Amino acid sequence: MLGLILLVLSIGLADSLNPSTVGPALYLATERAGTRRVAGFVVGIVAVNLVGGIILTFGPGRLLLAAIPHPTARVTHRIELVAGGALLALALALWVERRRVARRMHHSRRRVARSPAILGAAIAAVELPTAFPYFAVIAAIISSGRNVASQLVLLVLFNAAFVLPLCVIVVLRSLTGETGDRLLGHSHEAIQRAAPILIPLVVLVIAVALLVVGALGLAS
Repeated sequence: MLGLILLVLSIGLADSLNPSTVGPALYLATERAGTRRVAGFVVGIVAVNLVGGIILTFGPGRLLLAAIPHPTARVTHRIELVAGGALLALALALWVERRRVARRMHHSRRRVARSPAILGAAIAAVELPTAFPYFAVIAAIISSGRNVASQLVLLVLFNAAFVLPLCVIVVLRSLTGETGDRLLGHSHEAIQRAAPILIPLVVLVIAVALLVVGALGLAS
């Protein structure tokens, strides 16, 4: 169980460095009532991701794995290798298209919804169909054979790790008040500049983690 927890947390933390969530959170933090607005943004993200994860884990995901008579650890590790290879290709594609990503982020900068919770839910809903790290976690959770309560805890742990940077922003905004606006604003600008490079690097880290876990699993 400890190994599964570490895998879930490591993928969640790596996936949390997501400019599409951290960027808007920093922007919201610089507005009036920033603490409350970022907190609402976090609630929207967690609500959609957690509900989606529960549906996939106890619905289609379980039905898909049920089609495999008795998925062995070897099969699971092969799935991890395939997922890692796919993410590696995605990281390469994102690196090649990093300038286009930068232009899209620049043009979408002002598209911030009036309701932070709706904004968070919308971003999560748009990204969920391509949330490959989350799918890898869900596959690992289902194939672990743990009871329902343990699987729910693992889903919550992943989502907690995923929104950890956003929770840090909430705490910083609450502690610093209006005086932290300038620092958060500079952080937002830095993330906007670094995002085209940061996104493929994050995907690369997740891909390497899955490849290592899968390779070590098969080797053992």
